Amino acid sequence: MIGRARTVAVIGLRAVAVAVEAHVGPGLPSFCVIGSSGTAAHEAALRVRTSLTDLGVALPARRVLVSLAPADVPKAGARFDLAMGVAVLAALDVIGEEALATTALLGELALDGSVRPVPAVLPAAAALPAEGIGRLLVARENAAEAALVDGLVVLGVASLAEAVAVLRGEAEVAPTRPPAAGAAPALGGDLADVRGQAEARRALEIAAAGGHHLLLLGPPGCGKSMLARRLPSILPPLDREQALEVAAIRSVAGLYVGAPGQTEPLLDRVPAFRAPHHSASSAALLGGGTGIARPGEVSLAHHGILFLDELLEWPRGVLDGLREPLEEGVVRVSRARGLVSYPARFQLTAAANPCPCGGGDGCACPDDVIWAHRSRLSGPLADRLDLAPTLAPLRVGELVAAAAGESSATVADRVARARALAAAREGAGGIGGRNAGADPAFLRRTARTGALRVLADAVEAGELTGRGYDRALRVARTCADLEGSELIETFHAMEARAHRLQLRTGNRAAALRRGDRGGAGVRR
Repeated sequence: MIGRARTVAVIGLRAVAVAVEAHVGPGLPSFCVIGSSGTAAHEAALRVRTSLTDLGVALPARRVLVSLAPADVPKAGARFDLAMGVAVLAALDVIGEEALATTALLGELALDGSVRPVPAVLPAAAALPAEGIGRLLVARENAAEAALVDGLVVLGVASLAEAVAVLRGEAEVAPTRPPAAGAAPALGGDLADVRGQAEARRALEIAAAGGHHLLLLGPPGCGKSMLARRLPSILPPLDREQALEVAAIRSVAGLYVGAPGQTEPLLDRVPAFRAPHHSASSAALLGGGTGIARPGEVSLAHHGILFLDELLEWPRGVLDGLREPLEEGVVRVSRARGLVSYPARFQLTAAANPCPCGGGDGCACPDDVIWAHRSRLSGPLADRLDLAPTLAPLRVGELVAAAAGESSATVADRVARARALAAAREGAGGIGGRNAGADPAFLRRTARTGALRVLADAVEAGELTGRGYDRALRVARTCADLEGSELIETFHAMEARAHRLQLRTGNRAAALRRGDRGGAGVRR
């Protein structure tokens, strides 16, 4: 007799249905697993056999063969243990086949028969309704996460014995219900805490409204990191589809899928804010690891912000790996065991000092030292950034000013209105109302001739490339949306052009001191 059970493998974010077949037949007493390579198969056989013994099931002195199909699908981890144990019990006629027809199982078995949680439960659960499976048995710790999927009955079990009792109809487990809807509060402080830096605050608002990439350039202590960490407080919350995508990535990475401070995996509607250290490797940033590549920081920041502090201290080769994800919104990681793709539509926000000494009015760095420092940011990557405001050292009056700046709530209201205008504009809404993904050909039809001339002059002056022209046009469209303007006016284009000057000249004050007229271009 052959016992059958169903489970799911996850490769990247792609779920693959796996059929588990168990056969108990004549031959030398053994417990073999096929369809899985390496030590994983041997380890799984030991765990399952020991769990069955602990359950009180005496395996006959015969050959037990367990097959995981399709065999050519990479299988890693212990997520198939529970399904394998149930399939063997079905082969021994302990569990009837009808109980397993529309049921899937996911979980690792401990040696005492308890069921442990496994990663990537959410993308696995999301694929089951399309396979005609309406019930999922998982570890209790995974039940609330799997219950985020609509149209699926999720039963959390603590042990193999409890799973067997449920499948035989001898015990009842209440289906896990998803938590009530809601959202965690935004983290990172309020913009009202920021004193001065009007140019940088304006750039932050434009970046939030249009989803544009931002570089904050200025001396130490002027508020670059403080501003960047307040960007989530002015961004609109994620919708359900976006929140599910983010939760699926976190699930694959083995992270908690809910918002910080939540006791249940309620969908996190607050855009992610990821801030890796500048010593992070390319694999940590883009994704990698042994076997099937795991998500990196660019994917964990999907629909959110990737903050790279001390940008010019990052290895140039690691930074250049961001060029394709910034352009395509996806990262592809190839390893010996296969190619996986993860979504990576993040908003890059970076901070950097303009020179090794930090810059400011007292900068004494030679020209060659400054440009060697700046050359760590390659031209192609700099061309994919949209806004680069200069932050000046704060004056004493700004530090001790009693009046606070605009609050995050006030700015977030303007950002929401601008995104609504972009989303309502046919063909130019980009992704989720973000102009950063809008079609430049369509945007040109919403711009006055004078505005296009301003950007064309910047191309002729060598300030913009062809790609930079399109990106500056998108920024100008966002500036117009923030003012509720139907057309891109000349001053909108001038502002967009001015925000990009720092990508070419670096520290404006230092450039002017050296006589570089490129730093004295168009200003708002």
